[in-house]
Order: sequence, then C-alpha cells, then structure tokens
Amino acid sequence: MADQALRARGSELWIWALVLAAIGSVVALSVSQARRPVPAVSLKRAPQVTLPLLGGGTAALPEGKVTLVDFWATWCAPCRVSMPRLQRLWNEYQPRGVELYSVDTDDTAPDRDAQLRAFLDQHALKFPVVIDDGTASDAFSISRLPTLVLLDRTGSVVWSRIGLLTPEHERDLRDALERAIGAAAP
Repeated sequence: MADQALRARGSELWIWALVLAAIGSVVALSVSQARRPVPAVSLKRAPQVTLPLLGGGTAALPEGKVTLVDFWATWCAPCRVSMPRLQRLWNEYQPRGVELYSVDTDDTAPDRDAQLRAFLDQHALKFPVVIDDGTASDAFSISRLPTLVLLDRTGSVVWSRIGLLTPEHERDLRDALERAIGAAAP
C-alpha cells in the first residue's frame, strides 16, 4: 500500500514538473518575442483610405502633405497615455503643414460617436478623428495599438512605431518630422 502511494506521488510530481516546464517555455517565448523588433508597418507607401469623420462627413488620407497616421482605441491604455503627447505634437507641427489622421479602431456600437466625444473631451483632445470600420486597419496591416505611421509628401512611410510614445520615441518622431518637412518643401 505504501509502495502504491509512493508511485502515485511520483506520478503527480512528474506531471507538475511537466506543467512547470511548459509554463517556463511559454514565458521564455513571450520574453523573446517582446524583445524582437517588429516593424510597425511593412508598407512602403500608404494606401488610399477614406473614412467617416466623427461629427459627420468623410476624410481621405491627405495627399501631398506630411501626415502622421495614428491608430488607437479608447480601451487601449498605452493609447490614452500617448494621446496628450500626440496632441502637443500636432499643435506644434500643424502650423508647419503637418496633418494628423487620427484613426479610432473601437468596435462598432450604437453609441460609439457619443463615447468617442466623451473620451476626447475627458482627455482634452482637439484633433479630428476618423472612425475605422476595419478598412484602414486592414489596409495598413495594423496588428497592435497604438500604432503611429509618418508619411512624407509622396505618401511614403518614413517612420513608424508600435506602442507607447515615450519621450525617446517622441525625439525620434520629431527628427523624422523635421526631415519630412524639410524634404522638397513646396
């Protein structure tokens, strides 16, 4: 009887060892994937996109202008942290001809417009917002939020970033904006 109990206990320990090894493998894979650089957008040129504007009408992705395209959602914590920084950048660069194409990717809901307006008011965000039905996210192959994409005047992708817009990434974006603005200015 004692021998049978020891064998059962040994089997149980073996199963727990396998479970712990599997968990360790998943954690190791997650860490290695998180450290791997992932390009935000693999496109060389921006696709043509026209989406409904919050508040009515439609807005096409601007042509012939330096444009920052921002994919975000109200539920996305890094988006909420990055958006005030993006608002300040847009305030600074809009007078220099930079456009912002802010793409809300929230799921459709009957009160989506009201939710978006409340979110923008709560965070003191004043830039125009277009509402994605999946068209823009699919066209740009967006896999994670937030995703920022900078387009030069020719519509070429010159900078992109997935994730929180930190001060370091903001400096990189500012450098890219300056290069894009200075290149073949009209």
